Amino acid sequence: MFHGTNKGMYADSTIAIRKDIKTTVEKKCTLCEELEHAYTSTGNILDLKSVQNRKQEQIARKRSFERLVPLKSIIKASFECCTSLYELADYLNVTEEFLKDALTYYQSKYGLYTEVGNYCVYFSPLTVCKYKYKK
Repeated sequence: MFHGTNKGMYADSTIAIRKDIKTTVEKKCTLCEELEHAYTSTGNILDLKSVQNRKQEQIARKRSFERLVPLKSIIKASFECCTSLYELADYLNVTEEFLKDALTYYQSKYGLYTEVGNYCVYFSPLTVCKYKYKK
């Protein structure tokens, strides 16, 4: 039984996903987050009024973002001519909502941009630049 807006749930070594999720892409995003709960969460964390439960929820969300939307894949997609969030989400095989949440997470983690190897990833607007010369 799912309560509220929960799309999935992990309990007793079992992951359940709502039946009414229509696309496999959304199921994939939900499954990834629930797998991260399996790896990191303990106890019943359904009550998000608890600070400890919210922390566990955020850890699973962050790990799912880093697993499905890694910065290196954003860089690769930019050179595959992905020019919109829709195209990037399609390229990464995630929902646009999940992608937007991942970009918000990265911006809160790194600020306006971060450097990855010879590339600079700006988060707003999403832009990837290659350095000609790396310092």
